[in-house]
Amino acid sequence: MALEIEGTLAQKLPVQSGSSARGPWAKQEFILEFPDGNFTAKACFTAWGQEKVQDLDKYQVGDKVKVSFNLKSREYNGRWYNDLQIWKIAPAGDGQPAAPAARPAHRPRLIRRLRLPPSRTCPPLPKERKTFRSNGAERIFS
Repeated sequence: MALEIEGTLAQKLPVQSGSSARGPWAKQEFILEFPDGNFTAKACFTAWGQEKVQDLDKYQVGDKVKVSFNLKSREYNGRWYNDLQIWKIAPAGDGQPAAPAARPAHRPRLIRRLRLPPSRTCPPLPKERKTFRSNGAERIFS
């Protein structure tokens, strides 16, 4: 699953390197801040391989970047772990044509490359229910 997101480089963690049966390896993790509705969210991404680490070295904390990444999960001892592995990092808005219309403020800048079914196939949302407690009794209003 390939995804893209734009945000601000908030922090770069130290480079980790070593060697395995396949040869030497290097990775570097970094924190990206991005708008999520009315709030700012953060996510930790991983640059695997010497080439990706060198690409990340071109950017400083505070730079606005566009990150293309794959989302991977794995299970270990009954727990699941997620990994956001980048395959491309570029300056935000560089080389892209201007957007025809501004995005609504409530949408995050996460761009998905998959088609979702139309909303008419989704089940309807349950009606909001309000509860009121009085004298130890709970009353539900629909």
